[in-house]
Amino acid sequence: MSCSGEFVEQDDLIQIRPSIAKQLKKAKYGVADHATVELCHWTKKSFKGDVGCYKHKFYGISTHQCMEFSPAGMHCENRCVYCWRPMEFYDSLQMDPGKVAEPKQMLEKLMEERRKLIMGHYGDPKSDRKKLDESLMPSHYAISLSGEPTMYPKLPALIRYLKSLPATKSVFLVTNGQEPHMIQRLVDEDALPTQLYLSTNAADRESFMRINKPRYADSWERWHNTLQIMSNLNTRTVLRMTLIRDYNDSLHDIEAFASMIKNSGIHFIEIKSYMHIGRSTNRLERTNMLEFAEVQHFATELAKKSGVYSVMDDSESSRIVVLQNQQKPIDRWIAAYR
Repeated sequence: MSCSGEFVEQDDLIQIRPSIAKQLKKAKYGVADHATVELCHWTKKSFKGDVGCYKHKFYGISTHQCMEFSPAGMHCENRCVYCWRPMEFYDSLQMDPGKVAEPKQMLEKLMEERRKLIMGHYGDPKSDRKKLDESLMPSHYAISLSGEPTMYPKLPALIRYLKSLPATKSVFLVTNGQEPHMIQRLVDEDALPTQLYLSTNAADRESFMRINKPRYADSWERWHNTLQIMSNLNTRTVLRMTLIRDYNDSLHDIEAFASMIKNSGIHFIEIKSYMHIGRSTNRLERTNMLEFAEVQHFATELAKKSGVYSVMDDSESSRIVVLQNQQKPIDRWIAAYR
């Protein structure tokens, strides 16, 4: 058991501690060993015929058939001030390869947990039964949710397995950039996702340390190593930039970010406001959120100063604007959904 007691080892596999798993399940997570799954707000809204999430609007993915999960539910190297996940239970910086679930077995358990979460929506007369039926077989996988998925030592095999499933059209992976060796493994082992996201919230080391509160002393260097690897990957790449008032939203920050992204080679940059939800409310105030108009202004100025990016689209409900690289053009739409 770890010193903070957030997981135990049982049946030779890392397990999320029962008391923590109980809390997660109460919050409508599904738990399987060290992995977690959830139906996001937009997936549940899509069951009732509402518009899809911004990933649908920006890239064409099917919201109701999206499975969001993490193979490392209670493991992360950072303690970001804006994180709305239960990070107070994170502690370990390693996942022993001999004590983690195999991809196929883990997905089977998570799929069952997800099925249970979906079943409750069949009793809602406002739900579209056809969409519910379709949602039981995901076509899109978003490897993010809680924890840092690149800490899962069998991630390359996991992504290859997901891609091998007949219904799969896309796999998105979100990383905080603290495991550049894993990103390199994805390249070397032919396991790159359809779209790779790098969380981006600081353009200098001081801000990086203040916002991310990392556990690794060389965390800033690790992040930059990941950015460098991503600059030439043979897959779609995105910087996901979270803006927090009084932390990274100033004119100086716009100029610093513009300098950072100018030669990054990244295809898309998603710029969104911090949202005052979940556990983040214990660390930040509602006033730390930006209004949509402020996000638009930041994004427009960033695009101008970069000289490389232009505004591609936005989503007011999510307070997000996406920029596209004009020097490295790529079709915004995921081809498999056409």
